[in-house]
Amino acid sequence: MATKAPVKKLTKRQKHFAEVLEPLEQPALAKEGIATLKKALDSSSKFDETIECHIRLGIDVKHADQQVRSTVVLPEGTGKTVRVAVVAKGEKVKEAEQAGADIAGAEDLIEKIEKENWYEFDVLIATPDAMAMLAKLGRTLGPKGLMPNPKTGTVTFDVGQAVKDAKAGKVEFRADKQGILHTPIGKKNFSEEQLMKNFSSLFDAVLRAKPSAAKGTYVKSLYITSTMGPSIKLDPSRVTSEIKEYTG
Repeated sequence: MATKAPVKKLTKRQKHFAEVLEPLEQPALAKEGIATLKKALDSSSKFDETIECHIRLGIDVKHADQQVRSTVVLPEGTGKTVRVAVVAKGEKVKEAEQAGADIAGAEDLIEKIEKENWYEFDVLIATPDAMAMLAKLGRTLGPKGLMPNPKTGTVTFDVGQAVKDAKAGKVEFRADKQGILHTPIGKKNFSEEQLMKNFSSLFDAVLRAKPSAAKGTYVKSLYITSTMGPSIKLDPSRVTSEIKEYTG
């Protein structure tokens, strides 16, 4: 006789999540989902978890004309200190430093990265005329997601604005091999209004980034969650109308 698999007992935290989520109608509006997620975390999380948005898109990433990759500046920031490095020449180094770059330089900075295996930065910005110097670091910067790219605004002569944007909360969103975006929209200690503003800016940017070659339903599914929290399903069609209050 086959033995029954033991029933897994829910932890105290899992029971708490279930109780908080039970009254929520899913798929939900963004405001309702964010409020519920905040309620679930405020009394159970022991650290400032990152709040994330996960969007499954109706695209075929195998086709170059259906790639979704862009950036958005979250109006309330990301909740983390962003370390910015800039590779540039001449006066552009000074411009980067005045804009708030943590470190800026030319061959000296590239040598530091290469010889000291130094990657104490979250964003690397470069001027177009400095990209040739960075080419030899492509194999290490690429896998770390640090290689400057014109599509994300990190290859530009306007280094001052690029540094300010990065510091202010500029994030990149890019569909993975399954056509899913995974993007942070803030921290647990953010207010519901702050999270709603960031979410609205992100979702609006994703809608605007829809490839012309994409057919059928563009946003297949939409969820918000946290580092160790529950996942809440949102209604893409209702959310599209809901965010107009924040995006105009």
